[in-house]
Amino acid sequence: MLELAILGTLKDQPLHGYELKKRLVDALGPFSSVSFGSLYPALARLQRAGAVEASEAPPPTSAPAGGAPIPMTGSIAGEAAAFRARRPRPEPRSSRVRKVYRITPQGEALFDELLAADTATADDGRTFSLKFAFCRYLPPEARLGLLERRRAQLVERLARYRSGGRNRSERMDRYMRSLVDHDTEATERDITWLDSLIATEKASQTPKETT
Repeated sequence: MLELAILGTLKDQPLHGYELKKRLVDALGPFSSVSFGSLYPALARLQRAGAVEASEAPPPTSAPAGGAPIPMTGSIAGEAAAFRARRPRPEPRSSRVRKVYRITPQGEALFDELLAADTATADDGRTFSLKFAFCRYLPPEARLGLLERRRAQLVERLARYRSGGRNRSERMDRYMRSLVDHDTEATERDITWLDSLIATEKASQTPKETT
């Protein structure tokens, strides 16, 4: 799903690699597996597919010459030192060329395809969070489908927690039991949250009656 995250982030604006990685970590969380070792190979794959294009970033501009006149001190050595201090210094050359990446029309189409993809594992927790972050790009019926699939997944998980709970609980120590209780409560809260989102989504899609 890294390609989806890259394309979705580049939809907002072109970015160089460092800033792109920073925004991906912000979007996916500090414990995500985004690193330069995974980012640049993914960008290379997207470039080969024509979904992303890169160009060299313009070099930083030096400060313009001019400014306040050099004071006349009457000392040739002093005035020469002031003149040297006023001369613009050349910018240090980086050993690595900084590239700016931007999404292409083909990348826009690939992003839409990845975002709308409905596969057996497409709505696990991390993938759902990523798709939900770009939910504004989905058509209304697809947004509703994403939310309902995630809710069904959590309801199934909750049913597994509760089925045969007594026998399983007897085999657990208090720490494991506390962890299972925590997961159960978190799943219940997520279902309630999704119920609210689904209701809001359905209400926004229902045509308003005219009087």
